[in-house]
Amino acid sequence: MSTASTQFTSLLPNDVLARAEKMRLNPLRRRTNRMRGEHLSGKGGTSIEFSDYREYVPGDDMRYVDWNIFSRLNHPYLKLYAHEEEMHVAILLDSSSSMEFEGKFDLARQVAAALGVMGLMNVERVSVFKCGTTAGELPYLRPCTGRASLKKFFRFLEQTTPGGSVSIDDAVDQVLKVHSGKGIAIVLSDFLTLGDVARSFNLLFGAGLEVYALQILGPTEISPELTGDLRFVDSETNATLDVSSVGELLGMYHQHRLGLENYLASQCRKRNGRFLSVSSEDPLKTLLFDQMLRQGWIR
Repeated sequence: MSTASTQFTSLLPNDVLARAEKMRLNPLRRRTNRMRGEHLSGKGGTSIEFSDYREYVPGDDMRYVDWNIFSRLNHPYLKLYAHEEEMHVAILLDSSSSMEFEGKFDLARQVAAALGVMGLMNVERVSVFKCGTTAGELPYLRPCTGRASLKKFFRFLEQTTPGGSVSIDDAVDQVLKVHSGKGIAIVLSDFLTLGDVARSFNLLFGAGLEVYALQILGPTEISPELTGDLRFVDSETNATLDVSSVGELLGMYHQHRLGLENYLASQCRKRNGRFLSVSSEDPLKTLLFDQMLRQGWIR
């Protein structure tokens, strides 16, 4: 039997999936909803109805470790309760045509899968929005939670393909028409847009969502090697631009790209969010369990 046939999902190797199940998202602020989940409100009046177990993660409150299970298995498990505070995790997956370039969309789906697993396995409500299709249309996975939702969650991501011309900032307006609940908005995009990203981040922040913005660029977008006369074609609008000398243009391009990266980072910081720019060639394990872990996105 081949390795691929034994994988739970084509998006994540089994070892990555197993590790993601034991980790959790780590927002800077606990913007949660008094429903169900693992984020205790500390405000009193919450139910103590048992809901589920999950493995202990360093930093969890030791008061909720089930010591009976620990004595039998010699492994700590946390008790989760219904009707405590709940965090919504909204994953905004840029599916516009520009994401087809150099594997950007493939990495975006993998990251969405891994971070979504962390939410589902910690009894958060996770939804996924396919951003970038025709204006007025917004395919999305309705909020779901728990291990029982894993197959539905993976199936939606596996069947999502890129193609469309709606920018990520325009898509945010569509998302907020159907999304409700406070928590985290994970925005996975190349952010190669002419729109107003600051306005979009403001809307997400105003809706009670902490922005996790991951910019994914192709290797030639990060370091293009161009010579001679060229014609550039916009992958979403098919607009063209003829250039006879690229030397000066390359310098301007690098300046603009780094300027955009710094701008996105500052816009996230202003709203107590997080930002990271990566290459589509970066190994998934390095991105998740090195970069994101070190920078506090997850724990």
